[in-house]
Amino acid sequence: MSRQILSKMWTGMAARRGLVWAAAAIALGGYMFMALAPGSTPMSAQAQTAGETSAASSSFSDSQKSEIETIVRSYLLKNPKLFLEIEQELKKLIAAEEAMEMKKSIAKNADFLFRRTNAPMAGNPQGDIPVVEFFDYNCGYCKRSFKDISDLIAKDPNVKVLLMEYPILSKGSLEASKIALAARNQGKYWELHQALLSYRGGGIDGKVALKLAKDLGLDVAKLKTDMESSEVKEEIEKVQALAQSMGINGTPHFLVGDRNIPGAPKNLLDQIMRNVAELRKEGCNVC
Repeated sequence: MSRQILSKMWTGMAARRGLVWAAAAIALGGYMFMALAPGSTPMSAQAQTAGETSAASSSFSDSQKSEIETIVRSYLLKNPKLFLEIEQELKKLIAAEEAMEMKKSIAKNADFLFRRTNAPMAGNPQGDIPVVEFFDYNCGYCKRSFKDISDLIAKDPNVKVLLMEYPILSKGSLEASKIALAARNQGKYWELHQALLSYRGGGIDGKVALKLAKDLGLDVAKLKTDMESSEVKEEIEKVQALAQSMGINGTPHFLVGDRNIPGAPKNLLDQIMRNVAELRKEGCNVC
């Protein structure tokens, strides 16, 4: 079953718990149907195609089918915890599928994610383990996680942090990202990045970004010109296309080598540092 199909299934089920129950009934009903089928063998010993299953079902009369349905319904009503167990197992299955697909996507896009010499970055450009962050300057969780990233850089001199400008929350976010990227031409990207994520005066837009840049001593006239360059536009467009292809629909989102950390968990720094240490010990196939 593909990740896309599983994700759609789970989204619908999460919105309407009744669908989880329906899925449970169908799954268990199918199992019992096969178990009750004349001449059938246990599912673990018999792999049937959809056509064979259909043929087996046609061998039952209407009264036999009704009896099977009654047995299945009775069994489910007597064992309602099965619904929760199936729901939990489905969650695990979807998580495993998504993790596998993410690893494949990271490996496929490793050059863009980890090896670009012109990528916005912080920490050690020659660092052995890359940490990637997709972020938006108006994202409250990105602001909260910024301290963790700053502490990571301070604690580990061999980490390379690659910053993916992913302005998805507002027009103001896009304006701020363009100005931040333009600041690279004046060697002040990290300084402006810090100022933008540390700002607590309300929403961030182009006006706020330019004021913060001016306070840092940047040439505002040059920023206004550079922010409209093809280089800045292409960087944002490529990151947006990559994020969408990888199923990254929110910020912040972190990658540590081929490890995936969505959102901003309270123990984010610990998670990142643990993954970094494990990759150094085990080796990173994509770094």
